[in-house]
Amino acid sequence: MAGFVVIDSSPLIGLAMVEGLVWLPKLFNTVYLPETVKREVLPGTGARGEEAIAKALAEDWLKVWPEPITPCLDMDLDAGETDCINLALNYVEQVLLVMDERAGRAVAKENGLRVIGTAAIIGQAKKQNLIPSARAVFQILHTSDFRIASAVINQVLLSVNE
Repeated sequence: MAGFVVIDSSPLIGLAMVEGLVWLPKLFNTVYLPETVKREVLPGTGARGEEAIAKALAEDWLKVWPEPITPCLDMDLDAGETDCINLALNYVEQVLLVMDERAGRAVAKENGLRVIGTAAIIGQAKKQNLIPSARAVFQILHTSDFRIASAVINQVLLSVNE
C-alpha cells in the first residue's frame, strides 16, 4: 500500500454518486486532495456528490493537502489534475494517485507515478467485501453521466469474479 493517497475530483464525484466515499478510509485510511480539487468538488451549488464530499472532509479522513504544492511540471491539464500530479511528483515512491482522466493518467504514468481510478476503487471495495457486487455499482454509474470505458469495467469485473 502507498504511504498516502492523493485523489482528483472525478473519482471523488463518481464515488459520491454510488455512496462509495465510505470505502476510502477503509481502503486507505487518510486521503488527500489539493485545495484546487476541493474547490472543484465543493462549488457550493448543491452539485451531485457535494454533500457527501463535505461530510468526508468534516470526518477528517479526507483532508486538504496542508502544504504549498511545488510545481514540478507545466502541464496542459485542468488545475486540479495539475496540482494532484505535481503533489504526487514530490513523493513518487510514497504516493498512490487516484485519477480518472486519460490525459492526466498518461502524464502521471510517464513520470513514474502509481495511478488507479474509480473502477479500481470499486474493484478493491468488492475484494475487501465492502460491497456485495461491483457490477451493481457500475450499473448505478452507468445510469448517470459518469463514464468509465466498458473495457475497464470488464477488466475489473473479471478480477473480482463477476
